[in-house]
Amino acid sequence: MLAKISVNQHEYTVDLAKPCDLSMPLRAGKKNVSAFYIPDVRIEPFGIGNFVGAVSRGGACNVNNIFFSPHGNGTHTECVGHISKEFISLNQCLKEFFFPAKLITIAPEKKKDDLVITLSQIKKAISAKPVLQDLKALVIRTLPNGKNKLTMNYSGTNPPYLEAAAGQWMHDNGVDHLLLDLPSVDREMDGGKLAAHHTFWNYPAKPRMHATISELIYVHEKVKDGNYLLNLMIASFENDASPSKPVLYALK
Repeated sequence: MLAKISVNQHEYTVDLAKPCDLSMPLRAGKKNVSAFYIPDVRIEPFGIGNFVGAVSRGGACNVNNIFFSPHGNGTHTECVGHISKEFISLNQCLKEFFFPAKLITIAPEKKKDDLVITLSQIKKAISAKPVLQDLKALVIRTLPNGKNKLTMNYSGTNPPYLEAAAGQWMHDNGVDHLLLDLPSVDREMDGGKLAAHHTFWNYPAKPRMHATISELIYVHEKVKDGNYLLNLMIASFENDASPSKPVLYALK
């Protein structure tokens, strides 16, 4: 199923029958990606009186309650409400769902005891491929890129993170949506600074209400770096973050 789209007066062909799903499935128990010591996902049958929401236990239908936190259980998208004093809902901020995007792959640099994605690495990776005229979303895949990312428990491991200057550069250059396969754009333990979050969203000076950060995505090794159409799908929670399903479609 082919579609033609125009991005800043440049026409591209998109094969909608060939999506690249960047989300990780959530399941009950420990076989999920997790971070920040957030408890495992629980999926349990609802019960009241004589009713049990499990056909296997004699119920008429399956009705499950699901307990999780978007920020530490699986692929999620967040808005500036993640760091703001005032309540800001992602569902009220994200009003468009398709964006021109670029996928790049980076091996974070060693800096003292940390692994860091630097601004210079991002600029180099972007310039290695033809640049979209209207780049709104940037997808970062980190190396190594093993399938262990699908079930990794990042808690207490000091995973790689983003240099704060990179968040500032994205703000300055109109990159409104950042997606990466790590638990956070900031260091796991940074004393609450959350520097890259603040520079990316320009908070509190002039917050970018429409901008989003998606974390704990997974980009399969078969998906090549390059230009894509991003479909960023979320659940309609009135919350600063939501589980999400980012999908890429190659632009030709």
